[in-house]
Amino acid sequence: MKKNVFIIGSKGIPARYGGFETFVEKLTKYWRSNDIKFHIACPRVNSKSDYEYNNSRCFIINISRLGGYRSIIYDLISLKESLNYINRNKLVGSIIYMLTYRLGPFLTFFKYNIKKNRVKVYLNPDGLEYNRKKWNRLGKLYWKISEICALKFVDLIICDSMEIQKNILINFNKAYLKTVYISYGAELKNSEILDENQEITKWFQNNNLTKNNYYLYVGRFIPENNIELIINEYINSGSEKDLVLITNIGYEGGYYSNLNKKLNIDKNKKIKIPGTVYNENLLKIIRENAFAYIHGHEVGGTNPSLLEALALTKINLVLRVAFNEEVCKDSVFYFEKISGSLKNLIMKIEKSDLHSFEDLSQKAKNRIMKYYTWDKIVKEYEKIF
Repeated sequence: MKKNVFIIGSKGIPARYGGFETFVEKLTKYWRSNDIKFHIACPRVNSKSDYEYNNSRCFIINISRLGGYRSIIYDLISLKESLNYINRNKLVGSIIYMLTYRLGPFLTFFKYNIKKNRVKVYLNPDGLEYNRKKWNRLGKLYWKISEICALKFVDLIICDSMEIQKNILINFNKAYLKTVYISYGAELKNSEILDENQEITKWFQNNNLTKNNYYLYVGRFIPENNIELIINEYINSGSEKDLVLITNIGYEGGYYSNLNKKLNIDKNKKIKIPGTVYNENLLKIIRENAFAYIHGHEVGGTNPSLLEALALTKINLVLRVAFNEEVCKDSVFYFEKISGSLKNLIMKIEKSDLHSFEDLSQKAKNRIMKYYTWDKIVKEYEKIF
């Protein structure tokens, strides 16, 4: 008899950026066991009705925009729909896997249904959400309370970072916590990708870019990813290479507007923001043909974008924080969150012999092959599911 696993808290699949979305996409893509059936909560923007993707049932939650309180409502409805489906179909012994702990204060209201159906609740706490700069004092307090409530309620905490696991065990009573570490994964170069096809050639032409002549950033346009630091240090370095930001500024329009006034981003022809790239093969080629990747994420967890950079990009410049050091070890160049650190690093590598970086690049790929392949990650999830 199949075990049913309900995953709630992501923006659904197919993935369009985001750590959780990438994780759910790859978990279901690489899953090989027939003993598990996945049910993935997805917002209405993905479809108007339920659909199958990667052999998983994707069930629609009637919300199209997420963020702030809407994400809490989205998760509440996702949890309620999951329990209703379990009740209707008598799926006793199912697992509900919550991605992040924003439902913490509400979990007690579902306790009866969860216990009645012998449902196990697993949690991926993500990073240190209450440290994100976008939250005001009230928002940070909510996240802290939510973390406390969720950690006490769930049956198992799955940490994608050893640093996150250590942080939880230090700050909470170990007696009632059961934790396990399972990271995210990444894919090394796919030999079937053709880097000269029409779409890829057109993308480079449309953005006036030449291969191996640009710095790359891929991720959300938010303060805790240190976008301002990256842009400012790049400008001050005087580099002749371009800076390409693969991101969606629409969701963070206020932050972009303020940064634009300060740094004149839209007037700098060498800073390119071509928008989002949802074609996975195209994004791989963009990564592979970057001169270097710049990673400024600082708020927690193992970041899929960083893993993909290690797998595909020749040189990686990474903000030195514990989460990033855990992933990269000695396979990247580190910069500090101080004026001049990234600027000096950019100037240094541009004056160096590129052949001297080949060992570093191979170290990065070796770390992916040893610790972060999706096959390895999926096998670890098979054990606990």
